[in-house]
Amino acid sequence: MPEDKNKEKRADIPQKGISRRDFLVTGGAAAAGTLIAGTRAQAADKKVTYPTSKGYLVYDSKKCIGCTTCMLACSLTHYGVQSLSRSRIQIIQDSFGKFPNDLQMAVCRQCKVPVCVQNCPVGAAFIDAENGNVRRIDSNKCIGCKTCLKMCPQQPHRTVWVEIDGKYKASKCDLCIDTPYWNEKGGPEGKQACVEACPMQAIRFVTEMPDQKETEGYDVNLRNDHWYNLGLVDSSEIVPKMSLDWPKMEGGEE
Repeated sequence: MPEDKNKEKRADIPQKGISRRDFLVTGGAAAAGTLIAGTRAQAADKKVTYPTSKGYLVYDSKKCIGCTTCMLACSLTHYGVQSLSRSRIQIIQDSFGKFPNDLQMAVCRQCKVPVCVQNCPVGAAFIDAENGNVRRIDSNKCIGCKTCLKMCPQQPHRTVWVEIDGKYKASKCDLCIDTPYWNEKGGPEGKQACVEACPMQAIRFVTEMPDQKETEGYDVNLRNDHWYNLGLVDSSEIVPKMSLDWPKMEGGEE
C-alpha cells in the first residue's frame, strides 16, 4: 500500500474517539487564548496611552491596626453584606511578623498603565471617562476568564474574585462610584467608604498620582506630631503640617 502523504495533516483532525463537546471546549479555549494574545499585541503595536485617573488611595501601613473595618465597609456598601472575601481592599496579616511588617495593605493603584484594562478580551475592564478616568470592571460584561487577575502585576492581585448574581466574576476598587448600599456620592469628587470608616485614618484619598515604584509610593506617612508625643514614631517620621495636597479630615488633625 502506498504511503499516506497526508498522515501528518490528519493527526491534527479530531478523530471519532474525541467527543464533539471536548472538541468544542478545546477549540473555545484556543480561541480565547488567541483573542487575548491578539489584544496584547494590538496594544503593544499601537503604543496605547491611557488618561490618568483623577483619584487614588494612599495608606500608612504603620498606622493600620489590622481591624479590617475598611474591608467590611467596602463589601457592605457594594454588596450589602459584611464579607471579608468580597472586599475590594485587602488587609493581609502575618501573625509571626514584626511591626511594621506584620500587616500589608493591598489597595488598587489605579495604575498609570492599567494592564487589567489593556488585556481584558471583552472590554469589561474599562476606564470610566465620565467619572474621573477611574479604572473599573463592568460585572455585566465580565465572562469570568480571570485574565485581569492573572495580569495584575501586584501581589496579591488587586482584582478580586467574587460571586455576583450567582456567578463568580472579577471586581476591583472603583473609588465607590457604584455603591448601591450607600447613600453617599463616591468617585474622585465624592467619598470612599474605606476612608470614611477607618478608625485610625490610615487611608486617604488623593488627587495626584503617587510614585509608581511598586507599592512603595502608595505607602505614605499619614502621622503627625501627636504620634511622636505618644512615642510611636521618631522625629524624622513626622509630617510637617501635612505639606502634601491632601484634604483635611473631619475632626481635625489625626
